[in-house]
Formats: sequence, C-alpha cells, structure tokens
Amino acid sequence: MTANISRWLPEQARDRGNATAVIDSRSGATHTFRDLDSESDALARGLGQLGLAPGQRVVLMVPPGFPFFALTFALFKAGAIPVLIDPGMGVRGLGKCIDEADADLFIGSTKAQVARLLFGWCRARPPRCVWVGPSLPGAMNLRQVLGLGRAGGPVLAELDDSSPAAILFTSGSTGPAKGAMYTHGMFQEQVRVLRESLGIEPGEVDLCTFPLFALFAPALGMTAVVPTMDPTRPARADPRMLIAAVERYRVTNLFGSPALINVLSRYGEKHGINLPTLRRVLSAGAPVAPAVIARMTAMLPADAPVYTPYGATESLPVALIRGDEILSETRALSELGAGVCVGRTVGRVEVRIIPVSPGPLAELPAALPKGQRGEITVSGPVVSSGYWKRPEADAVHKIRSEGRIWHRTGDLGYFDQQGRLWFCGRKAHRVETPAGAIFDTIPVEAVFNVLPWVARSALVGVRGRPVVCIECNGAAPANYLKQLRDVAASHEHTREITEFLIYLKPFPVDVRHNAKIFREKLAEWAAGRLP
Repeated sequence: MTANISRWLPEQARDRGNATAVIDSRSGATHTFRDLDSESDALARGLGQLGLAPGQRVVLMVPPGFPFFALTFALFKAGAIPVLIDPGMGVRGLGKCIDEADADLFIGSTKAQVARLLFGWCRARPPRCVWVGPSLPGAMNLRQVLGLGRAGGPVLAELDDSSPAAILFTSGSTGPAKGAMYTHGMFQEQVRVLRESLGIEPGEVDLCTFPLFALFAPALGMTAVVPTMDPTRPARADPRMLIAAVERYRVTNLFGSPALINVLSRYGEKHGINLPTLRRVLSAGAPVAPAVIARMTAMLPADAPVYTPYGATESLPVALIRGDEILSETRALSELGAGVCVGRTVGRVEVRIIPVSPGPLAELPAALPKGQRGEITVSGPVVSSGYWKRPEADAVHKIRSEGRIWHRTGDLGYFDQQGRLWFCGRKAHRVETPAGAIFDTIPVEAVFNVLPWVARSALVGVRGRPVVCIECNGAAPANYLKQLRDVAASHEHTREITEFLIYLKPFPVDVRHNAKIFREKLAEWAAGRLP
C-alpha cells in the first residue's frame, strides 16, 4: 500500500462518500467526501496536463475553503510538494520564503497573484501560475485546470514513507522562517497519533480555525467547518461567529491558538455560554494560561477535556496534557516558577534533555537526570529530517546520532519525577548576567502573572541585565513598582530582578498564533528606556 497521505481521502469517499467533508460557514456551501475526492482527482489530472510532475514544488496561497482542501489533496495525490507559508508574516517575509522555495508552480488567490506581480516574488525563476478566483486575461485559472482534468481515473502516486510530502515554513517568530521538510510517513504518523491520543472518530465535526491543522480533518473522517474569520489574525476572531458555527453545525472538535481560545472563553464566561456538542478543545502554539483553560473548561460538557499539545513545526505532536491535570496538579507549581507542564510524550516520540549548548553537536550528549533543566531534543517518526536549502540550520538543529535524527527544539525544559515534560522557555530568550546568573522566561514570568492587574509579563535582557516588561489589565496601580519588587524578592529564582517597565500597548506577538510574545522587539524597546 502506498504511503501517500492522500490515500485516506479515497478510502473515506468509498466508505462515507455522501457524508459531508467540508462546510463553508460563510456561504453555507457543503461538499461531500466523494466531491472532495473527485475534485482533487480532476485537479491532479489537470495540473499534470500543465506539466506538473512528482517531486515538483508548488507554492499554495489560497484561503481556507473547499478549493484549499481540494488543491492540497490534488498535490499530494500527484506526488507534488506543496509549499505552505503563513501569509501573516508580512510582504517581506513572504517574499523571502517564496523565493527560497524556488517553486515550479504558484497557485494563489487573486490577492496572492497580484501581490506576486507587485512585489516581484519569484522574479529569479518565474513559475507557471494558476489563479484561484478572478484572473488577468490570458492567465490560467482553476476552472480551466478542472476542465483539463475532468476525464480520467483516480490519481494516487506510489510513494514510500521517506517521499517528500510538503515544505512547511516556520513562523519566524524566533529567527528567520525556515522550511521544514515533511515526508508522507510523517503525515501518516501524525494522523495515527492524533486519532489514538485524542480518540477522534469518523463522523465528527471540526471547526477549522487553523488551516494547517484543518488538513487533518478529512484524513480523520471529520467534517471540516470553515468559520468566518481571518486565520492569520486569530486574536481578532469574532467569538459570536465561532459560537454560532459550533452550535449550528454541532461541532465536536475545536483547535485554536491560545489567543483565540482566550477571546472565545472570555466571551463565553461573560455571557454564560455552554457548548454541549464539543468533545474536546485543543490549543497549541504557545503556553496556555491556566485561567484560559479554566474558562474554556467551564463552557464544555463535564467529560470534554481541553488539551494543550506540545511540539513544533519540525516535530508535532511531542507531548500532551489535559487541562484538568494542569488545573488540579500543576497550576500551583507553575505559578511558583516551575515552568509549564506539557505532559507525557505521545506516539513513538522520544525526548531527551541534554546540556544547553550554543553550537552544532556531532553526537547526542547523555541525558540529564530528572529535575535538571536543559535543552529539549526529540526523535521519532514525526520529526522532520531537515530544512529546505538551509544546511546551516540543519547543522545547528539536527543531530545525527545513534542511527537516528534528533531535532533540537530550541526549547528549555526538564522531566519531573513522574515522567512529565515541563517547558521553561526558548533557549534564545534565556538571560544570563555577566556574573553568571541565569533566568528563563516562563518560570520568571509566572510569578508576576499572578498579580490581578498584570495581563502578562515578558522577561528580556538589556545589556546583560534581566528586565521584566508588563502588559496591564487596565491601568497599573500607583505602587506597581513596589508590588513587582516584593513579588520578585519572595522567590529565589527572581530575587535578583529589580528592573520593570510598563508596556502601554498589547505585547507584540507572533504572526501565526498571535500568542508567542515577540521578546526581541520588547528587548529593543526596553533598551531605549533604560540607562
């Protein structure tokens, strides 16, 4: 049997052909699994008529909706390699990623194609282009591609586990965006782990607030509901529209960034909203505050958990924990500075905590003992083997040792005595003073976040000094500095921190999840306000 990840679609079409695969809540349009299978076959054949061959790279810039699903599965079926880039990273970042991909085909919405022309993307090697939506005269559009491919049989390229499947660019929130190479075996393992770890069953309904996760819905036999929102700005999603979609379509599964879950749960708490059809909620991309988990949990049935998976674009999922475990067992430890518990490893992933090291490693060091903080490294079938055209990043982030590839996540953490993994922040954000004192972001920030007037805090380094920036809930009290210094003095790991700054706007955050604090920008701001 082929390892092609798209094989799940014809299987679903065979077993559940008339079941609904995609619902566009904006228009109310519905499409069955048979529709999605036949449309993706036609697109694969049509693209083949245009010269698309297995192994060729295709930039795909299409908003969530039925064409996005059909095109993605068409590319998988054809054995092509879709290149998926977060459009929220801005024109300059997009252009760099697109040029780096060196694609053979550019499939994009009218907006994306106009941007390509205006900003000179792909100028060095102009690819063939397909417009999705209104097009310029003479340009190839999606309807023409479908016409070319209407006649013919099913398409399913024979591939093995190691065959390249996609290039997924990281968000670039902690360095240049890099294209992680995915294989069909990685996708297959992710589908298996998600099904088994979360108990997802065919016939469920998924609210697709994050396009990359949405691709798993058809493979898992779920109906994908496309909500009315801008997926590049989840923090600005209208909770009323999300709740209306959950209620109307009886959604059972919801994946959202911490920023989206925060907005949704605040609205739900204020208006006494209950969502009885939901079986589970997942939130990832950044640590989820316990208060957010508690608010979201209150909106769900008693047996519906909030999960916070841990992982990265290069390795997902790595670990999993339920919200009730966070609220009942680890919350107090987190607020005292223990870090954020991200649970136990899932699937066939292995995690090793190694000593923190700045440069490349030729061999994997011995694991640190439980309780000792270090660098989180992961290995297993969901771990990407490398980056597209980034040998220098491969040298830093990949360790080829013991006959396996280990990915250095860039995260800091440790295992507790119960075998649970704890996250303590990014290695790049660690602050080390000239005297050798070390401060990690998550443990430091947690002790200040418990103050009721603190919305969130962010540790940054300014000329070798630890500085904590504060985003307030409303106005800061007159004695804010005394309160912050008193809290700092009451904990061993923050006792040396004496400098604090009030940031009068919401913190700058990452473009993908609107949740990871952009500490590099805060550090620049803080440096201009301190001697």
